[in-house]
Amino acid sequence: MAFPEPKPRPPELPQKRLKTLDCGQGAVRAVRFNVDGNYCLTCGSDKTLKLWNPLRGTLLRTYSGHGYEVLDAAGSFDNSSLCSGGGDKAVVLWDVASGQVVRKFRGHAGKVNTVQFNEEATVILSGSIDSSIRCWDCRSRRPEPVQTLDEARDGVSSVKVSDHEVLAGSVDGRMRRYDLRMGQLFSDYVGSPITCTCFSRDGQCTLVSSLDSTLRLLDKDTGELLGEYKGHKNQEYKLDCCLSERDTHVVSCSEDGKVFFWDLVEGALALALSVGRGVVQSLAYHPTEPCLLTAMGGSVQCWREETYEAEDGAG
Repeated sequence: MAFPEPKPRPPELPQKRLKTLDCGQGAVRAVRFNVDGNYCLTCGSDKTLKLWNPLRGTLLRTYSGHGYEVLDAAGSFDNSSLCSGGGDKAVVLWDVASGQVVRKFRGHAGKVNTVQFNEEATVILSGSIDSSIRCWDCRSRRPEPVQTLDEARDGVSSVKVSDHEVLAGSVDGRMRRYDLRMGQLFSDYVGSPITCTCFSRDGQCTLVSSLDSTLRLLDKDTGELLGEYKGHKNQEYKLDCCLSERDTHVVSCSEDGKVFFWDLVEGALALALSVGRGVVQSLAYHPTEPCLLTAMGGSVQCWREETYEAEDGAG
C-alpha cells in the first residue's frame, strides 16, 4: 500500500523579532539581502553602505565613497562585488573583500533611486530621478553608459532585472518591461506614481505598488490585473514591496509603522506586523526562507517565523 505524500507545510510568516541592528549610519534608506540571504546591505543617509550578518547582528564592513546619502544597493551573484547609487548622482561599483571603490560611474542628472546588477554582474542598471535608466559596463574603462533607456516621462523609482528582462516603475504612473531577447517594450498604465515593482519568484507575474496605497498583481505577459491589495498607507514615500519566498503572500511597507502581508490568491490581509512608530522605509525578503528585514529610522529589524529556533551563536 502506497502512503500518501505528506502535505506541504503551510507557509509561515516572519513575525518574531530576532534582532535589531542599530546601524549607526543616520537614517537607513534601504536594506537588501545578498543573493543567498546570508548577508545584508544597509544604505545610510550618512553616505555609507554597510555589510552585515543580520541573524548574528554583526557588522562585517563599511563602504565609504559616496558624496551624499546612499539610496539603494545590490550584491553580485558571486558575492564579490556590490553596486550602489545615491543622492550624489553617482553609481559605484565596490570590491566586497577590500572595501575599495572599483569604479564610479557619473552621467545621471539627478539622484539615483535604484541599482541592480544583470545576472552575470557584468552590467549595472541604474534608475534615476532624471527619468532615465542607464546601463554601465563593469569591465570597460569607458565613462559613458553602454545604453540609456529614456522612455519614462518622470523619475524612475524602481528597476528589477531577470535573465532577459528589465522591469521599471516610474513616477509617471507606468510600469515598463523591456524584453531584451525580443527587443520589445511593454507598458502597463497604473495611473498613480509607482514606488516599487518586482517579478514574482516564478517569473509569471509582476507586482507594482503606487502612491494610491494600492498594490496590483499583473499577469506579466498580458498585463491582466490578477489582484489588488489594500489596507496599508503609501501616499508620499517610495516604499518597497515584494512577494514571500514561495510566492504565497504579497508584502509591503507602510507609512503607519507596519508591514502588511496579504494572501496572494485570496487578496485577504493575513498579517499586519507592527514594526514601530514611524515609516517602514524599506524591506527585504530572504530568497528561500521565511525571514524578513525591515528598516525604520536608523535601525534594521530581523524577523523569523514563530517556530524558528536560533542556532547556537546565531541568536
